[in-house]
Amino acid sequence: MSEPIDRRSALKIVAAVPLSSSFVLSPSEADQARRVSQTARAAAAANGQAYQRLFFTDHEWETVRTLVDMIIPADERSGSAADAGVPEFIDFVVSDQANRQTPIRGGLRWLDGECHERFAKTFVECTDAERRQVLDDIAWPARARPEFSHGVAFFNSFRDLTAGGFWSSRTGIDDLQYTGNTYVAQWDGCPPAALQKLGVRYSD
Repeated sequence: MSEPIDRRSALKIVAAVPLSSSFVLSPSEADQARRVSQTARAAAAANGQAYQRLFFTDHEWETVRTLVDMIIPADERSGSAADAGVPEFIDFVVSDQANRQTPIRGGLRWLDGECHERFAKTFVECTDAERRQVLDDIAWPARARPEFSHGVAFFNSFRDLTAGGFWSSRTGIDDLQYTGNTYVAQWDGCPPAALQKLGVRYSD
């Protein structure tokens, strides 16, 4: 684990990145990250080995796994974000795109700094209720206090990465009950009820 860092020091890291940075993945970037990370994860599992991280330290990895599962936990429909391979997805994206490295690493350290100031523990060491107390202060930008602006910027970016990794995975696609990319022997057109709802019709 890295040395403890106070919130002020973490802010210096995160503040180096403009708050307006988008960091939204393009579809091709998300697809590449999904394919590469899932292949690496599957290969490691087949050999009975742990996934070999490309960017995150041991402690950061624990934090990432904890945070993604708080963003998308397991439920009755599907497994969690970690179950779907989202940490591996994020690890590949961040290792491949240098502009993401400082804000993500700084944001993870910001979380630890904030938790240390409030509870004298790292994010991973905190209870679920303690973690949620911190996340509640940064998860809703419109109501976040100004002093949490850098935490908000980090969480927005990290949440987008988590969602991109989850809903491009097989687990996420099944969760959406997506039925596209399926062979159809005969296409009889859009059902009349759907056409009527849309207010359109086939031309004669």
